[in-house]
Amino acid sequence: MLLLADGVPYSEITARVGWSSATIAKWKTRYLADRGAGLKSRHWGSQPRTLTPRLEARILARTQQPPSDGSTHGSTRKLATVLGIQHTMVARVWQRAGRSTDPDFERKAADIIDLYLAPPRHAAVFCLDEKTSLQALDRRDPVLPLSPGRAERHGFEYWRHGTLSLYAALNTQTGEVLGQTVPRHTSDEFVAFLQTVVHGQRRGRDLHFILDNFSAHKTKKVAAFLARHPRVHLHFTPTYSSWLNHVELWFAKIARDVIARGIFTSVPNLKRKIVRYIRHYNRQATPFRWSYADPTRRIA
Repeated sequence: MLLLADGVPYSEITARVGWSSATIAKWKTRYLADRGAGLKSRHWGSQPRTLTPRLEARILARTQQPPSDGSTHGSTRKLATVLGIQHTMVARVWQRAGRSTDPDFERKAADIIDLYLAPPRHAAVFCLDEKTSLQALDRRDPVLPLSPGRAERHGFEYWRHGTLSLYAALNTQTGEVLGQTVPRHTSDEFVAFLQTVVHGQRRGRDLHFILDNFSAHKTKKVAAFLARHPRVHLHFTPTYSSWLNHVELWFAKIARDVIARGIFTSVPNLKRKIVRYIRHYNRQATPFRWSYADPTRRIA
């Protein structure tokens, strides 16, 4: 516009700014019609098509705010309209997150995601949790093995031989799992497992643990342990946000591979099979990676 005001011809403007004469004429028409307002862009951009971590954090943060239209509750379409995205993206994020009600969700989630994406140098990051009440179930009837044209079958009646709990700490950088079975899951067992993990690490190394808000993780005994080990740091997930803890993915894997269809003649037998599985798993362990693809697919 300034060059046109100085009387510079279209051909010279085209050579200097690289725009075609048609584009120059279009902006001149807009300026003559609306003056300065006509020079503002009229393209608001396309809707986001990829569910990135930043967009997911925006969705979850806005979810916890009341609807601006005065209604008592929101919906995927209402929130999608506010954020300018597709309502299917909101639905997927809500389904994954379970709609956490933690008022400090965004800060806690950002802290944990930062540990995954940019862990502190010379430090180890572990995802820690306990899987409780693992039952040692023994089938009353023998299992009918897999055969051509027929799936493996087993009876629905079983004996209960007791239960145990499993503590697991997943190293986010290597994918290796440190596991320990215990008869109960109290604060004493939790502190003992923390001590086991700490003793297995290099002296003087900072250790970061991602874990949930279970009461046994926040007792006076835990506080005393942290006071004795200043290099140990606990990072708690927001409420109802266990999906932020990668060890939950590993728990789902061991449940499928060992627990769901397993036959255990006693609690010690269940313990041996769990320990054997962890030992073999660590030989080819790889870290879990969150990846984002096109909006028609769920987060891998």
